[in-house]
Amino acid sequence: MFRRATRTRDASNRRRSMETEFTPFASLAGGALIGVAAVLLMLSLGRILGATGILAGLLTPANPREFAWRAAMILGMISGPLAVLALTGSMPEIEVPVSTPMLALGGLIVGVGVTFGSGCTSGHGVCGMARLSPRSIAATATFMAATFATVYVIRHVIGA
Repeated sequence: MFRRATRTRDASNRRRSMETEFTPFASLAGGALIGVAAVLLMLSLGRILGATGILAGLLTPANPREFAWRAAMILGMISGPLAVLALTGSMPEIEVPVSTPMLALGGLIVGVGVTFGSGCTSGHGVCGMARLSPRSIAATATFMAATFATVYVIRHVIGA
């Protein structure tokens, strides 16, 4: 689930690229936990697990009765590293290879995309595709295409 980014040099020792550690078991466990959480939320409350929709409903509640479960969900997401600390004795290693202003810019871009896309990757990719929603299938295909293009440009055109 947590991937460590490392910098390596290619054969010519001129270009630097990012490699992402392959973590199939941690990724499978994380995906299974997200799937179980999505199913439990749908079974217990009839709600779709979309992180931005849950956060938006917490910040601007349309229904005050939904505050408790939304707050619990957000607190659970935030406290994940503390659970790792309790289980392993150390915080997860997270390397962010960009500056804070770039991180903020990325957050703003994601916010715009979530607004225009009527949801985030967790809502469309996990829940919407599981329900065979055409809108979610199109949104997820768009997310993936944009991701492939971005990684290609950053790694192979810009050379970062």
